[in-house]
Amino acid sequence: VVPVYGRRLFRFDEHMARLARSLAKLRIANPHTSADWLALCRKLVAAQAVEDQLVYIQVTRGVALRDHVMPVGLAPTVFMMASAMKPPTAEQRHRGVACVTARDFRWERGDIKSISLLGNVLARQLSADHGAAETIMFRDGAPGGPWLTEASASNVWIVKDGALLGPPKSEQVLEGIRVELLHELCEEVGIAYNLK
Repeated sequence: VVPVYGRRLFRFDEHMARLARSLAKLRIANPHTSADWLALCRKLVAAQAVEDQLVYIQVTRGVALRDHVMPVGLAPTVFMMASAMKPPTAEQRHRGVACVTARDFRWERGDIKSISLLGNVLARQLSADHGAAETIMFRDGAPGGPWLTEASASNVWIVKDGALLGPPKSEQVLEGIRVELLHELCEEVGIAYNLK
């Protein structure tokens, strides 16, 4: 999902790099160059009436007989759509939102941006069932107890002692596009930034 603000694609190159990484990890050939993706996204954005949008890109392996072995030589299938962005309200930005926590029961390869979102859907439903905005997930890990991974549909950051803290890069956490942006902004204004 590529956010669009004022009809401008947000950190498009970073989104394309993550798409390329995920496709490579899944052994799916990238069906377009970055320039081709950009042209397709701009065409979708131009066709919408709203300024702030979300461009959704889905790439599957392609059409083949059902089998668990990855067939070679398939032409990937691409689905794209654009929709209006639903940003948080001013009240939500000012006061924050309620969240619930849960054990991170999703598969181990959270670093791959995938359409296999059943775990995320179930986690998000937990928060909806409790009237909360998001489910923050933890995995059992090293001595010291469970460790933060991410939320059902977002990265999680904590401000502690004047520093911005987040989970380290790993196969269990999807590297959000804003991770590097937050690092850049923290360096720019002199805020400590640690992935812990």
